[in-house]
Amino acid sequence: MNLAILGAGNIGNKMATTVKQMEGVTLYAVASRSLAKAKEFAQKHSIPKAYGSYEEMLKDRDADLVYVCTPHSHHYEHMKLALEHNKHVLCEKAFTVNARQAKEILDLGKRKGLLVAEANWTRYLPMRTVLDQILARRVIGEVQTLTANLAYPVSHVERMWNPDLAAGSLLDLSVYTINFAMMVFGNRIETIHGVCTRTKTGVDESNSITLTWAGGKMATLHASMIAYGDRRGALFGTKGYIEFENINNCEGIRVYDKEYNLIETYKPSKQITGFEFQVEACKRAIEEGKTECDQMPHSEILNVMNVMDELRRQWNLVYPME
Repeated sequence: MNLAILGAGNIGNKMATTVKQMEGVTLYAVASRSLAKAKEFAQKHSIPKAYGSYEEMLKDRDADLVYVCTPHSHHYEHMKLALEHNKHVLCEKAFTVNARQAKEILDLGKRKGLLVAEANWTRYLPMRTVLDQILARRVIGEVQTLTANLAYPVSHVERMWNPDLAAGSLLDLSVYTINFAMMVFGNRIETIHGVCTRTKTGVDESNSITLTWAGGKMATLHASMIAYGDRRGALFGTKGYIEFENINNCEGIRVYDKEYNLIETYKPSKQITGFEFQVEACKRAIEEGKTECDQMPHSEILNVMNVMDELRRQWNLVYPME
């Protein structure tokens, strides 16, 4: 399978580094709005093809899967362009700016029989399966509440503060905390509440989100672009609790009983960067003729976007492109 990267930024570099070390996937092409930048990127990663426009790369018949890693303000436009050129798509989170855009893209992919996947890598990581297995054994009984946080001091980065790029902590950071909660409690969320502080440009700087499910289950989530966080998740059950180290790329899971004794410990297996698992999932799905990945089905993409739409409605946060 030939992978083409649409967008020659930092996250594109991480994907290129990953794919170079994978088997069964070839790093085939890169496109940037600047041909010089595309050529520099291609030389750095030994990529055969470099294009100075996205459309030119998408016309290349040998490009199979297009990895879209432009700012999320442009995901809708670039995914639509890729699908119209009959390319399978793996798009970085947040999938789109809002649920309306997401549904249109997903419907287009289905009509064309093409794979459309969201590169929310935490959904594909093996440690997610490990957590599912622990919960299935009911080691800590019934999980009743959970917490998760993700914070980095990245407010100086343009994609975080510029409304024209659909900036803010919600679409960039909270997308992980929301996904973490939904991977544990499911998607039938009953109530959504959130508060935020704002940057001078009007987007959310730090936020606190509370979600509830039937039976009183609750998730308390925090994200910020102005401080360092410990990136931890914690699950609290009727017979004990679980500490999840780094919800962004799990570094370990510790299970405690009701007497606060550490009873189980898990460490992740060796990986390239963690990005390889989403690429492998896409490859399998394409080979099986699927239009979505089992790890992050289209229904979940829409559910996450709907949660973020509701939070922005509460915050009266509307982006210029809307």
